[in-house]
Amino acid sequence: MAWHSKTWTWFDGAWHEGNPPIIGPRSHASWLGSSVFDGARVFEGVAPDLDLHLARVNRSAGIIGLNPTQSVEAMEELVREGAKKFDADATLYVKPMYWGEAEGIGAICPDPDSVGFCMTLFEAAMAPPVPASLTKGAYRRPTPETMPTESKAGCLYPNNARILREAQSRGFSNALVLDMLGNVAETATANIFLVKDGAVQTPIPNGTFLNGITRQRVIKVLREAGVTVVENVLRYEDFLNADEVFATGNYSKVTPVGRIDDHEIQPGPVYRKARELYWDFAHSGPRI
Repeated sequence: MAWHSKTWTWFDGAWHEGNPPIIGPRSHASWLGSSVFDGARVFEGVAPDLDLHLARVNRSAGIIGLNPTQSVEAMEELVREGAKKFDADATLYVKPMYWGEAEGIGAICPDPDSVGFCMTLFEAAMAPPVPASLTKGAYRRPTPETMPTESKAGCLYPNNARILREAQSRGFSNALVLDMLGNVAETATANIFLVKDGAVQTPIPNGTFLNGITRQRVIKVLREAGVTVVENVLRYEDFLNADEVFATGNYSKVTPVGRIDDHEIQPGPVYRKARELYWDFAHSGPRI
């Protein structure tokens, strides 16, 4: 029995249904982690900021030493082609991915020109905006000196996964993750915002977390609507004292936080405005 939802993948010049094998035991990525991906969404007939997600996967490849092989325009066409393989009202996750195949310098580096690529689309319902419960993450985000934090590299995610598992083992749905200086960076799965006295604050990008595309879009639409948004150095206590807290990310877009440790927080008007404005933006663009 398949463990995955309905899936189509473009690989090696053709579309494959299901979960096709694409990486072998001698592929550099399978044993030394040279892979990057990105995630966009197709929902309600739109694919907001698709071009930005596709451009980012090419940047991510370059950061870990791979030369990307696809243009943004070519990947956009694959997404449109692949989306037609699903029902018109399907909600999809869009995942372009590059990985290293052959060994390069000293075997530890991938050959920059021996690069695999696939484009995967699969059904993934948008999670309802149920308020999350957060606690302080047991582990921290790495610095740019220790990991390729400016890329969406697969090797970064086991750390996020152990943060999430540990928080859930204590009864929370997610965690606020600190950087090495003890400042809040993000949650284990998304960027984070707080609201105090009607103004929005969010951690300033310092290289320890991905400056998300949905994060950037929410900042833009809020500012255009006259809401003050400040990128700032924020401590854990700032979130405990906030009037509202919400998260942004590609998978679920804009979602509320209802509790941090034993401190209850009600989803409020600024969160609702951010979510409404994002959906308005998403539907203002071309249909997929």
